[in-house]
Amino acid sequence: MSGWLVIAGLGPGDVELVTPEVSHALAQATDIVGYIPYVRRIAPRPGLTLHESDNRVELERARHALEMAQAGARVVVVSSGDPGVFAMASAVFEALEAEPAVWRALDIRVLPGITAMLAASARAGAPLGHDFCAINLSDNLKPWAVIEKRLRLAVEADFAMGFYNPRSRARPDGFGRVLDLLREACDPERVLIFARAVSTAEEDLRIVTLAEAQPEMADMRTVVLVGSSRTRLIARDGARPFVYTPRSVSE
Repeated sequence: MSGWLVIAGLGPGDVELVTPEVSHALAQATDIVGYIPYVRRIAPRPGLTLHESDNRVELERARHALEMAQAGARVVVVSSGDPGVFAMASAVFEALEAEPAVWRALDIRVLPGITAMLAASARAGAPLGHDFCAINLSDNLKPWAVIEKRLRLAVEADFAMGFYNPRSRARPDGFGRVLDLLREACDPERVLIFARAVSTAEEDLRIVTLAEAQPEMADMRTVVLVGSSRTRLIARDGARPFVYTPRSVSE
C-alpha cells in the first residue's frame, strides 16, 4: 500500500463548511491525527484509527503522522479552520525539514479550509474588505515583545486585524494589554467584533466599540476582528448592523 499524508482544515465548526475535497480525503484515510477536540469531529468507522493528542505537542503529532505515512498509511492531520493559519501545516513541514530525508519523498498535500477569521467576517458583513492582517496573540511560541511590535505596526499601517487565541486560562492578562495598546493609538469608536464559536450552536457575535471592549469578552473559542479607521457600520431596524470596510482608499 502506498501511503500519503494530507493536512486538512475542518473549517470553523459547521459540517456544511467542510470542503468536498477534505471530506473525500477523510473518507479515504486509514488514520486521523490531531488535537483532541478536532479529532472528535470525525465520525468513527471500520478501518479508521483516530489518534488524539493534547495541545502543545504539534511536532510530536507531526512526526507520528509522517512515520505512519512512511509505513504505508493514508493519514489525515486535522486542524480547525485552515491548516495553514496558526495550525498544523507549518508543524508538519518543520518536522519534515528536520527529520529523515526519506520523508521528503512522501505524497504530502495541504487542503485548505475556512478559517475562523473569514467565517467571522462573513457573519458580520465585510470588515476585512480592504487590507488586513492576522495576529496570533498567544505568547507560547513567540515573546510578548514580538506580538506588541507587530500590533503597533499594524495599527500604524491602519490594517483591519484578526486576533487569534486572544485569551486563555493560562494567559488571562495579555488581551487586556492588547486593548490598552489599541486605546493608546486608536479612536475610542473603533469597531471591534467578538465572534465566538462561529457556525456552531454556541455561536455568539458581538459588535462593540473599542471604548466598550473588555478582556472578558474573549476566550480561546473567540476570534476578535478590529476594524481599520475606515470601517463602517450600517444600522438596521431590529437587526444587527452590518460592518464593512470600503474597498477604496483616498489620501
